[in-house]
Amino acid sequence: MKLYMSARAPNPRRVAMFAAEKGLQIPEQMIDIMSGEQRSDSYRAKNPLARVPALELDDGRVLCETRAICTYLEGLQPEPNLMGTDFEERAFIEMADRRMELHLFAPVANAARHTHPALAVLESPQIAEFGAVQSARVREAVAWLDEVLARQPYVAGGRFTIADITAFCALEFAKGLIRFRPGQEGFAHVQAWRDRIAERPSAKAGN
Repeated sequence: MKLYMSARAPNPRRVAMFAAEKGLQIPEQMIDIMSGEQRSDSYRAKNPLARVPALELDDGRVLCETRAICTYLEGLQPEPNLMGTDFEERAFIEMADRRMELHLFAPVANAARHTHPALAVLESPQIAEFGAVQSARVREAVAWLDEVLARQPYVAGGRFTIADITAFCALEFAKGLIRFRPGQEGFAHVQAWRDRIAERPSAKAGN
């Protein structure tokens, strides 16, 4: 297998962190998205949508989309379990993960891509007003998440799961590119949770 990744990009970091939690070491090939390498003919032959990450399997097939790759890795290495042990737990973990992806991760990415000058190469045209709205959506999602984490230790409940990985990678991306730090804006429970997750060895993967 081979993982096509990009340094400091949040979706590849999600896969790197997931794989690290599993103890999996997969050969990587870095794709320089800032120079447009993802749009090269050679990479588009693997992923026509020109996105990272992508996982090339030993039989030549290429699996794209972050959660699909994580599902494959979960099947390849079931323990430690990160996506649910039965259908009920899988459903609730997926709900939590999708909420993090749709209501936190996506607004963070949109806010960064439309407001940070360095990312103009990835988002043309940048629309500052849209970026500002997305930044507000980030804070709305974190306010809700702060209430969740006041009641339970992890995003999906009582244990660490893929939902924590999605939320953590979103917030780390926000910290650098839209200057958002939960503790500085009154979200103490999210900040305490973030600090605990940052202590995990996997938190350094893909950083």
